[in-house]
Amino acid sequence: MTRLTEEEIRSIRSYRPDIATAVDVLRKGGVILYPTDTIWGLGCDAANSEAVKRIYAIKRRMDSKALITMVDTTQKVSFYVSQVPDVAWDLMDMTDKPTTLILDGARNLAPELIAPDGSVGIRVTKELFSRELCNRFRGAIVSTSANISGEAAPRRFNEISQTVLSAADYVCISRRDETELHAASSVIKLDRNGICTVIRP
Repeated sequence: MTRLTEEEIRSIRSYRPDIATAVDVLRKGGVILYPTDTIWGLGCDAANSEAVKRIYAIKRRMDSKALITMVDTTQKVSFYVSQVPDVAWDLMDMTDKPTTLILDGARNLAPELIAPDGSVGIRVTKELFSRELCNRFRGAIVSTSANISGEAAPRRFNEISQTVLSAADYVCISRRDETELHAASSVIKLDRNGICTVIRP
């Protein structure tokens, strides 16, 4: 892991009370609204079916459209995917832009997160808050845009609708006042042979 700067260490320390509350909600099966390496996301324990179903209900989205899962280290990907193509490791290590990989052989996740073909969308976050959140939770967390399906994804906190805000069990405090406009991740599908299909650049 890259050595943290003093500023990053201070940021993580400031995040800890917020993260502690969010982790407690996640462990109790709740839904959180939190900042990620891309846009603000709705999240829950990726192994908890009932919590995942709640997120589908909040987004008014059919569960045939699988949600993305987030982890904090590349090592954890193998726990959730039975066979990771070699090129996936390269992409996780080398890409600077947040990139979600759709990989075959999903396991150890709520069934609602696994696509009919057995694949799952998974991303290793390099952003401080979401990485520390995943680390403290010690498991994969759902990461899906904080909007009703069909509506525009919020590019910063103040664009999140009151409907979505009120549906979450906990809304994280950190990074709410950022003015930078964020975008969703790139999405690349890899089959077991490592053949790539770009779903979203």
